Amino acid sequence: MSTLRTHDDTWDIATSVGTTAVMVAAARAIETDRAEPLIRDPYAKLLVANAGAAGWGSMLDETIVAKVESIDPETAAVFEHMRSYQAVRTHFFDAYFAAAVDAGIRQVVILASGLDSRAYRLEWPAGTVVFEIDQPKVLAYKSATLAEAGITPSADRREVPIDLRQDWPAALRGAGFDPAAPTAWLAEGLLMYLPADAQDRLFEQITELSTPASRIAVETAARHADQRRQEMRERFQKVADELGLQQSVDVQELIYHDEHRADVADWLSKHGWHATAQNSGDEMRRLGRWVDGVPMGDDKDAFAQFVTAERG
Repeated sequence: MSTLRTHDDTWDIATSVGTTAVMVAAARAIETDRAEPLIRDPYAKLLVANAGAAGWGSMLDETIVAKVESIDPETAAVFEHMRSYQAVRTHFFDAYFAAAVDAGIRQVVILASGLDSRAYRLEWPAGTVVFEIDQPKVLAYKSATLAEAGITPSADRREVPIDLRQDWPAALRGAGFDPAAPTAWLAEGLLMYLPADAQDRLFEQITELSTPASRIAVETAARHADQRRQEMRERFQKVADELGLQQSVDVQELIYHDEHRADVADWLSKHGWHATAQNSGDEMRRLGRWVDGVPMGDDKDAFAQFVTAERG
């Protein structure tokens, strides 16, 4: 199995980077079924069930964590951390959008939207337009699956089917984006799949399209030592083999581990934005979702930052 990235690679929901959207949606489905969930995504389970992405659907099996625990407790802690992290991340960015619309913003852009269902599940004020940018096949899968189930968006949802390495600003304008209107941007679950220079270019393009009072929220790329990444990869593979789980991709091969990636909050602050950052590990603790036993628990850099900023 090889999933190494190339400059012109593409994917659908069952291959390459597309499968990671299934993983995230599976975590949202699990959270939704909890007795006291942080977030509710009533469409996540449907989107996962029809995706055909080998392996990730197993996250919906509540017996999996117990089985992993019996094989490798540390890997089980990481597995549980992944679930809790996705719930906390979704909760944080849901709150970001709620604050943005409360401030009067009615134009939203979700970059690399994957199986994000916010255009369907959140309560948007009348007149809100939500643009979703992603690979054409990913957007087509989501819209067709939900439409077939009779599910309609709660905002004016507009698809922008284009790779972010192409001229997406032109495609966004073509879909009706108004550069003169304040915008709430979201880059969630994206930066780790971009090289460092592409990250900088993305924020340059966003800044060019953002009028004052626009906002942005970003999940940064976490940093893990090479030795730790390889160790966890081997442990995950051992557990998967013992459980008979088949993974269609190796997520670590999809991620760019650039050593000199710009600090997002610093970059935004130097380019006309007022930025703040919240460590995701601290946010997990604040919400009571920290998982003891996670091997990188004492390493702040191993946890992504949730950055929010407003254009000055």
